[in-house]
This record gives sequence, C-alpha cells and structure tokens, in this order.
Amino acid sequence: MINISFVVNAVVFAFLGVIIFWISFMVIDKLTPYHLWREIVDEHNFALAIVVGAMSLGICIIIAAAIHA
Repeated sequence: MINISFVVNAVVFAFLGVIIFWISFMVIDKLTPYHLWREIVDEHNFALAIVVGAMSLGICIIIAAAIHA
C-alpha cells in the first residue's frame, strides 16, 4: 500500500528543487555578461550549451544532495 504522506513529501521536495534550480539559473544568467538563452538559441553557441548543461547538472546534484540530507 502506498503511504500518501510519502507521495506528498516527494511532490513537495520535487517542486522545491525545481524552484531552487530555476532561481539559481536566473542568478547565474544575470551574472554573465550576455544572455545565456539568446546566445545558445539565436547565436547557436554549441560550446556554451555544453557548459550550461554541465552547470545545470552540477546545480541539480547539489540541490538533490541538500534535499536528501
């Protein structure tokens, strides 16, 4: 039987993790001298896309470890 409190906790922590990730990504976007999304999509900067992807994975791992602990 599925305990409803575990499901609610999982949904709340998932939502919290997404919100924290979004805020941290916006802060990093503001700290860079250019607009990350425009540079990746409009200018087709493949190297920047790889760096932003690696940065996103790193932030997600940190958030997951903080929530899990």
